[in-house]
Amino acid sequence: MPIKSDRSGQITLILGGTRSGKSSFAQKMAEESGRQLIYIATAEAFDEEMTDRIARHQQDRGPVWQTVEEPLDLAAAITAHSSQQTTVLVDCLTIWLSNIMLADQDITAALDALGQALSNASGPVILVSNEVGSGIVPETPLGRQFRDEAGWMNQRMAAVAGDVALITAGLPLWLKQDGA
Repeated sequence: MPIKSDRSGQITLILGGTRSGKSSFAQKMAEESGRQLIYIATAEAFDEEMTDRIARHQQDRGPVWQTVEEPLDLAAAITAHSSQQTTVLVDCLTIWLSNIMLADQDITAALDALGQALSNASGPVILVSNEVGSGIVPETPLGRQFRDEAGWMNQRMAAVAGDVALITAGLPLWLKQDGA
């Protein structure tokens, strides 16, 4: 099935586990849109391994992408960069959620702002998020809270999105298409 990405204003949620191929799938989807490409990166490089990982991702995307680094105010970044000429790719929501939690910010307020920004987006926005609820129960209270918050966040984003895909082994399983 072809990757759908050409409808103006469409929100697409791409879910998957670690190394499932979700980011590559989302990147290809955005590139097929034929629009200017905006990559909103939510990760921050706090150590050498993460610095190397971010550099590899930037190299994989290449020079056609404009990268915007925004670890906390995702709603503002989407609002600033969404247009009929752009496709915005956010990678990834679960890192953004952990940033919000570690900054002790109000998760509900942040999700409300994100939902509003997505509702007002004038061009396609592709959201990448980890599906973390299929694994073992985390040992710590913070880990369990993160797992729960990520699950609720993904449900909320899936409700807003017109298309939702679960990526496993690089292959999409479309959970929702065209809002249905």
